[in-house]
Amino acid sequence: MSERFDPETTVPTKWWKPLDDGRVECTLCPRACRLRDGQRGMCFVRGARDGEVVFASYGRSSGFCVDPIEKKPLNHFLPGTPVLSFGTAGCNLACKFCQNWSISKSREVDTLADAASPEAVAAEAERLGCRSVAFTYNDPVVFHEYAIDVAAACRERGIAAVAVTAGYVNPGPRREFYRSMDAANVDLKSFSNDFYRKIAAGSLEPVLDTLRYLKHETDVWFEVTTLLIPGENDSDAELDAMTRWFVAELGPDVPLHFTAFHPDWRMRDRPPTPPSTLTRARRIAMENGVRYAYTGNIRDREGGSTLCHACGATVIARDRYDVTGWALSEGRCAACETECAGVFEAEPAGWGTRRLPVRLKRPL
Repeated sequence: MSERFDPETTVPTKWWKPLDDGRVECTLCPRACRLRDGQRGMCFVRGARDGEVVFASYGRSSGFCVDPIEKKPLNHFLPGTPVLSFGTAGCNLACKFCQNWSISKSREVDTLADAASPEAVAAEAERLGCRSVAFTYNDPVVFHEYAIDVAAACRERGIAAVAVTAGYVNPGPRREFYRSMDAANVDLKSFSNDFYRKIAAGSLEPVLDTLRYLKHETDVWFEVTTLLIPGENDSDAELDAMTRWFVAELGPDVPLHFTAFHPDWRMRDRPPTPPSTLTRARRIAMENGVRYAYTGNIRDREGGSTLCHACGATVIARDRYDVTGWALSEGRCAACETECAGVFEAEPAGWGTRRLPVRLKRPL
């Protein structure tokens, strides 16, 4: 059965254990897939071969693109800079509303047209003037080994590594992964375990655990995103409970983004999220003490701009992903000198809203 794994892109992994019945259990994420030789896990890119768990798409990507860092979204990490973004295939959750389902739900590794070694990714990021590389489109948890190697190659060139993730990962591999990361955006899909179970085929507590871990045990800069789906996770009661937990457990300075759902994948029967829902969520968050709450996927200059939590002045003005105003001096409000939480350079870079597709290839 091991011939199902391409030897050119398959590498051994360490996050697994043998079982008494001859199967192996993947210990990378809480799903704990138990596999017989030749079987794939739910993520599809990890599977059992010759009595061990292997990763089957090392060095392969669904495509590379230079984006503004604000698109990840990260509003407090090197604003205005370009980031080289890429993903692979597969995912360890099964969200019915997945906005990148053609990548995350892919079961055809051969559709991964772009190929690049970690060193090639880092070199291309440097050539393009990117300050960071982002693992996105699908969850980097499932391409753990490749992401860590790319991050190491980037670090040697002074380029930051950014994880865009759902945070559904076990503690051991989580520690190993975030030792290599400089920033992250974690997708908190809901504050309801029923939502995770019924709509994402997962559970809430491991994600909350990841958020606590990032805040209290790492120096990784992170922000959080919740995509609001009408009638599912957008009630006042849930938003109130979520944002109260957020401030109590993570503090007031972690940025929180509310983004708009559009009908996709297996939830095409729901309407798009109205802008008023995002504005309402932002208001509830700020009333509960979140200092940096944002709206996304809509044109909302106020909801997309960074305000000083002390005096209310606009310290970073944005029009969607474009930085249009800057009133920070050494990370402090120019009006009242209150510190703004984040990782800032002296001035914002001027990448703007451009999206630049990039092709990287190497012989496989």
